[in-house]
Amino acid sequence: MKKMKMSLLIGLMLLLAVFLVACGGDDSESSEGSTDTNGEDNGETASEENPETTLTFLVDNQTVTDGIEAVAEDIKEKHNITTEIELRPGGTEGDNIVKTRLATGEMTDIMWYNSGSLFKALNPEEYFLDISGESFVEKYDDAYKETVSVGDAVYGVPGEASSAGGWLYNKKVYEELGLEVPNTWDELMANNEAIKEAGKVPVIASYKDTWTSQLVLLADYYNVHSEDPDFAEQFTNNEAKFASTPIALRGFEKLQALQEAGHYNGEESATGYEDALEMLASGEAAHYPMLTFALAAIADTYPDNIEDIGFFGQPGAEADDHGVTLWMPGSIYANKDSENVEAIKTWLEYFVSDEGLETYMAEMKANGPYVLEGVELPDDAYPAVKDMASYLEAGKVGPALEFLSPLKGPTLEQITVEVGLGMVTPEEGAEKYDRDVERQAQQLDLEGW
Repeated sequence: MKKMKMSLLIGLMLLLAVFLVACGGDDSESSEGSTDTNGEDNGETASEENPETTLTFLVDNQTVTDGIEAVAEDIKEKHNITTEIELRPGGTEGDNIVKTRLATGEMTDIMWYNSGSLFKALNPEEYFLDISGESFVEKYDDAYKETVSVGDAVYGVPGEASSAGGWLYNKKVYEELGLEVPNTWDELMANNEAIKEAGKVPVIASYKDTWTSQLVLLADYYNVHSEDPDFAEQFTNNEAKFASTPIALRGFEKLQALQEAGHYNGEESATGYEDALEMLASGEAAHYPMLTFALAAIADTYPDNIEDIGFFGQPGAEADDHGVTLWMPGSIYANKDSENVEAIKTWLEYFVSDEGLETYMAEMKANGPYVLEGVELPDDAYPAVKDMASYLEAGKVGPALEFLSPLKGPTLEQITVEVGLGMVTPEEGAEKYDRDVERQAQQLDLEGW
């Protein structure tokens, strides 16, 4: 990890000085951030300045919370705020839980959720606290800020680094078989054949967790944008469809191609996300189309294998235009009807402070670039994250469609399962998705629908 900036060091030294004064029993007023809530001499003062508060935090069960929990411990020590984490399922089931709890007024104080189109479909102004007036929002990258904003209101705090969508691969398998990273789709399919002939699983399909079925389609968006840069705008304005746009349809066709070639594992519908990570880490399988946020889970569960995992963007037709699709980080949102709004603001401010980030980054390595100004990738980033560097340096990156358009049909993950299993054709899947998007656009009351 890069050395801390001198300003941060000075700030920490000042905090330490204040802390030592407090521990020495000085009755003078201490800063809120340095109160020792466990000291016998100043416990009463700490209680007065930072009344004990408990915040509830809803997080999906596939987000690694080690970094969050580490920062929460700091917040408890410094601000007397306890964080109780509640886990929910991911995918459609989790989305339904979030929507139900929002509608019934039973949402936690803070919650973890997607940025971009899925978040904006929740009617943020009705449920979430506008934090646009908080000073820490000035640190946001503009592209990220847009994904958690509606009009002038800002609602989210980045809960992690950004991620890339593409293919995680086992580098040992590649080395054993003498394979090179593919730069075209045809080269990838040829690698899959070689892997299959060697008796290993070329590509993991983990359709038990249906949300994972979307990645082959969604990670292809760099190729869509490169060929048709106006697609997102036309899609939003009801002027372009997946079924009638060949380059957009191509993502559905790639799902089918992998299935027809026999490149998936057996029992796709019984294989879950955690099973997939084990298969990839162990070398039983060579590829897993996935977001790089999965690296944290691999490092946590299979620490001896994380160095074996590499990454490449989903290739298109041209080797000289091999790029990667980027996802904005999951975000933390505040319940505007919470009884603990001031404590929530304190919690959020600390989470993205220099001190909070130091704690977080000491516990959790980045899945990709950070979206806060002045925060760079550390030197000890995962090898798979370092693989992203060549794409970034070459400018071969682009955001996923859900960060360029407010539209993402809620049943996409069921449709991509059907295409991936060969139950429907790519054309049928694209047409079903276009109808799904139409219903959502009408619910959002978008112009032109």
